Amino acid sequence: MEWGFLPSILKYLSLPVTIEYFMVSVSDAELCKAAASGADKFLEVIVDGIRRAAGDCLNAEAIMRLNGYQNALMAYSVFRDEVMEGGFIQLIQNGYGPYIFYNPFAKSMRLFGVARLAVLVNKANEIYRANRDDLERERDDDEFMAMYEQYEQFDPLQDEFIELEPDFTNTIAAYVDDNINQFVDEIVR
Repeated sequence: MEWGFLPSILKYLSLPVTIEYFMVSVSDAELCKAAASGADKFLEVIVDGIRRAAGDCLNAEAIMRLNGYQNALMAYSVFRDEVMEGGFIQLIQNGYGPYIFYNPFAKSMRLFGVARLAVLVNKANEIYRANRDDLERERDDDEFMAMYEQYEQFDPLQDEFIELEPDFTNTIAAYVDDNINQFVDEIVR
């Protein structure tokens, strides 16, 4: 699911590229209430607005209609939820490996101010790419659980992410707040 190639191929073919991006709107009251509750709640309001604009369907077509900032924030949301719940194994087994590791997610995280997260993602990417076929293979529940022992090299990365997640989320929320117009088209009063 490498999406970056499409505009460059069309440009090479001298075809006009027109992508109609989603119009993302959020409520000012919701945003203020969420911000008072914490960085994670603030980001959740933005992510929910993006999801609503995409028709609650994060598929290839929807991803193409998100701008780069929105896409990076959605990727962080998916990454955070999956790794916090079940680690890199769950992230990959749920089909998000290509979305995270074959897109400029790590580079985006560096841009958002969380360089340590970018390093962590790049280390996980090395493990993922070296073992991709096996990591993405369909498995029953017992085989899935055995993967946690088989791929213990993810453990220190998961542990580091879980330990630093509040800092990562706070930094990303501050970046989003400072650049809100890149993520939201309309704040409804």
